[in-house]
Parts: sequence; structure tokens; C-alpha cells
Amino acid sequence: MHIEFVEQSLRDGQQSLWGMRLRAYEAAGALPYLKDAGYRTVDLTGAGMFTVLLREYGDNPWDTLDFLVAGLGENELRSGLRTLSCVGFAPTPQVIMDLWIQTLIKHGVTSFWLYDCLYDMELMEHMVRVVKDAGGQPVPAIMYGLTDVHDDAYFAERAALMASWDGVESIYFEDAAGVLKPERARTLLPAIRQATGDIPLELHCHNTTNLAQHNYIVGVESGFTRLHTASRPMANGPSLPSTESMVTIIEHMGHTHGLDASTFPPVAEHFEQVARDAGRSTGIPAEYDPRMYDHQLPGGMTGTLINQLERHGMGHRFPEVLQAIPQVRTDLGSPIMATPFSQFVGVQAVLNIITGDPYSMVSDEVIHYVLGHYGPVPAPVAPDVLNKILANPRAQQLKSWTRPNPTLEEIRAQFAPGISDEELLIRFMMSDEEVDAMLAKGPLRLDRRRSSPTVESVVDLLADSDGSGSFFVSTPDYSIHAVRTRVTR
Repeated sequence: MHIEFVEQSLRDGQQSLWGMRLRAYEAAGALPYLKDAGYRTVDLTGAGMFTVLLREYGDNPWDTLDFLVAGLGENELRSGLRTLSCVGFAPTPQVIMDLWIQTLIKHGVTSFWLYDCLYDMELMEHMVRVVKDAGGQPVPAIMYGLTDVHDDAYFAERAALMASWDGVESIYFEDAAGVLKPERARTLLPAIRQATGDIPLELHCHNTTNLAQHNYIVGVESGFTRLHTASRPMANGPSLPSTESMVTIIEHMGHTHGLDASTFPPVAEHFEQVARDAGRSTGIPAEYDPRMYDHQLPGGMTGTLINQLERHGMGHRFPEVLQAIPQVRTDLGSPIMATPFSQFVGVQAVLNIITGDPYSMVSDEVIHYVLGHYGPVPAPVAPDVLNKILANPRAQQLKSWTRPNPTLEEIRAQFAPGISDEELLIRFMMSDEEVDAMLAKGPLRLDRRRSSPTVESVVDLLADSDGSGSFFVSTPDYSIHAVRTRVTR
């Protein structure tokens, strides 16, 4: 077979390893090589990346996107999208979902993988139509979970339905937590292939348990022809298999591909340099940890949860949280552990540990979930847990909640007249203060110069007119002494 590759270094690779913190100038050096490498699709962005870039750095996410799109030439570019939301975890008004899709297409992102871990198929089909009508390419996703509810037939039936929808050109299978084992893959992946006819199938498996490349082999043997990979520094661990390793495997299996392997070393060297400059880690193969199959915590969420616990002086309790998650997941009806439900389960596990009284404190999101506001719950919520949650006064307030359905004109009326669609969207996503600070910051940094904490400190000093009058930097190789002077005319 001819195997095609979906490039993930710029999106899920850096999301899993760097928390979506890749900035435009940090991607710049890789773009010319990624552009000409021959990928079927380059996965590029999502609303979460917009939020991180703006909040963490004050970078304009639309300018960042335009820079990346321009650097990737004629490649097909992709964004991920939950069927119910593009802003945080709460359901987003449909008109904002529509505008988000239309505006991304206007900026050159035309492919959308659509996912809903509760499998509200009517809503997913609706969003497939929205993407198609806007001129985009919808790619509905089968999100895998290891539960007593989701057997091979469950996934295959839904994949078959997706394949029947007008406008769907391929179907995407993702193992976000990395808990698919090859023995399960040997029954599940052929079942999906048989159920979907001859539509192209994509395989996206995180390498959290170091089994993803083995699942890719099974997938190719089963008829999957599109594999998601990342450059080696951006691969492995909580990320995906490396492009370098999978190309070798595909060639050894006797299949063909269209990638130019000469582009691999410069891309890898670039990201290794970015990691050194920014003090970030690169991906390494994971050691086997059987607890993964119990908690099923997605790799991208693990680091975030640890950071949040440490921020509150609870980093040492992370092992307790891992122990608590499996019971919470079962209590809540075995949702598939991917965004947003992995976050709901993880946060609830923390609350249960903090209070010492499980479910005496619950988030609004968990209340919405058990009330069915996110979609059909996979299995019944444990009766004692459901009773305890619904006895919460907040549950009574949210019981009659319905998804907001304002018109776009009503939303525009909340903001300054005449702003662009792009500004409207980011103001809807974030606070006015955050957006105002971004706009006041000035043009986006796009140059490819190397950066380091020292360089950033020097730049900050030079930019601060009220700061130090001089500074001195010394290394074994050089020294710099700069003095601020005032010029009078």
C-alpha cells in the first residue's frame, strides 16, 4: 500500500511535550523543510493554542497562524474542534462555532478533525455539515477508551455511520491516553476497516506506553493508510511515534510513502535547538507503567495536573490522585479519557481527596455532565454518586440549563462596533484586558534569532526606559558591557 503521513510536530507533538507553547519564531526554522517534505496533511492549530499564545506571551494568535500558514505553502492544514465547544469546556454558542470555522478557513486552515467523546452522533453530523458548507474538509474522529462500555462493535458502528455522511473524506481514530494494546488493536482496527468500506482511515496513537508504533503496524496490516507522527524531538512519551521510525518500519513492511527523508534531520535539529534555548524537554520513549491502564490520564494533561497541584502545594499528592481517578471514572459512567472529560475526572479526583468526602464538592462541569448537557452519558452514573451530586444546591440551579443560542448580532453588540471577526472571536474567548494587552504589545516577533533567558532579560532591560542604566554579561567566550546614554539635541 501507499502510506501517507499527517505531520504533528507543530500541533499535538508540541502540545503533548510543551503545553502548546510553541511560538511563531520558534517554528520558523522548521517550516521550509516541513513545507516540502510531502505530508498528506499538517495538523496546525486549535482554540487551546490560541489561548496559550495570548495569555502566556501576549502573542497575537491570528498573526501566528498567518505566519505558519505562509511558511507551509500549499500543504493541507488542519485544526481540531470539539463538536460542542471551541472556547474552554462550556458549550459554545453555535454562531461562534460557525464563525470560528469560517474564519480559520479564511486564514488557510481547511481541514477539521471533529471529536465528541460522548458520541452525540446527531450533533457530530451537524458539525460535519457546518464544516462542509463553509468550504472545509470534515474529518470525524473515533476517540478510543478502555472501558466496559466501549467494545469493538460500539466503535465500529459509529465509524460506519460517520463514513455514510456526505462530505466525509476520511475517518480519524485516536488513542489519546495511549492505552490501546496490540492484541486489542488486532480485533478493533479490522472491525473499523470492515465497517467503513473503502474510505481512507487515519491512525493517531499517543506513545504513552511505548506501544503506539506496534499499533500502527497492526493498523497498516488492517488497511489504515494515514499515520500521525512527529519529528523525533517532538515525538514519543506522551506524544506520538516519530516520523523517522515509522518511515523505516513502513519501508521494511514493503509499503511506499511520499516523504522526502532528507528533510528529517534539519527539522529535528531545529526543534532540538528550540528545546535547548527555551529550557524545554524533548520526547523520549516511555517506560512501561501498568497504572496507565487504570487512570488513562492523557499525556498532555499529566504535566498540567502536576503543575496545578504543585502551585497549590500539593505536588506530593499526585500519586493519590492517580489512585483516585479510576474510581471516579467508573462512578461517572466511564467517559473516554480525552478533553474535556479527562479534566472533569481528574479535577473531581482532586476534590475528593482534598475534602475527604467524595462528591461533597463538585464542579459545574461535572453537574452539567451528569445532567446530560454535554451529551449522552456512556453508562449510568453510580446511583449513590448521582444522588449526592443532584442534592447539591448548584445542581438545582443548573437543572433547567439549555445551551446558549444568541444571534451573532447579539454577541457583536457586547463589543466595540466595527471590530473584525478575528478580534471578536478572541475577545469572546478571553478577557478584554488580555486582548488589550496583546494589541498594545505591538507586532509579533517573527525573526529566527536564537533566544535564551539571558537574551530575553537583556531585551527586557533595553525595552524598559525606567530600568537599569547599564548591564554587564560575561561568559567564558565573551563579555558585554552596555551603558544607556541620553542624546540631547
